[in-house]
Amino acid sequence: MLIIGIAGGTGSGKTTVVHQIMNELPETEVGIISQDSYYKASHGLSFDERALINFDHPRAIDFELLVSHLKDLKEGKTIEQPIYSFVTHNRTDDTIVTHPRKVMIVEGILILTNPELREMFDIKIFVHADSDERLIRRLKRDIAERGRDMEEVLNRYQNTLKPMHEQFIEPTKAFADIIIPNDKYNTVAIDVVRAVINQRIG
Repeated sequence: MLIIGIAGGTGSGKTTVVHQIMNELPETEVGIISQDSYYKASHGLSFDERALINFDHPRAIDFELLVSHLKDLKEGKTIEQPIYSFVTHNRTDDTIVTHPRKVMIVEGILILTNPELREMFDIKIFVHADSDERLIRRLKRDIAERGRDMEEVLNRYQNTLKPMHEQFIEPTKAFADIIIPNDKYNTVAIDVVRAVINQRIG
């Protein structure tokens, strides 16, 4: 099994890169695990308390579960990926049954901060995008998909996202094997990644 880690700041275009890689591969051979599914459950807290959690700090992620799930997949076992709701800020009771594949893509902003997880990645990718561009994308997404208003998103960006990005996410670029500058003409890096994957699964 080839495990690829794709990191990068919020709104950097990680999802686009994941789709670009997947588009060229047989669907049955690629699986995806999203770090966002692995936010820690916080059933003991009220909604207001949960809303105050710093979701951009590595502490918010259940890395232990993520690592053990990846190990299970590597051993050929099927896992049940948790499902997290950004509307209620909590894990739901549902899960996604995920089968082992020849290629597993793990994507998320903080995945390269965890040493054990980094060890498991055969290829580490960091998607880089300009901070203004990332803020604009984040604004559009959170207002459209997560029911936030503009003031809330901007406050969160200034008080949490930006400092956390500088403290935790940007430095993990140093661990990346490939840094992909995010623009729509960037086909070379994607082709390199695809070539490596095809070589490994061919």
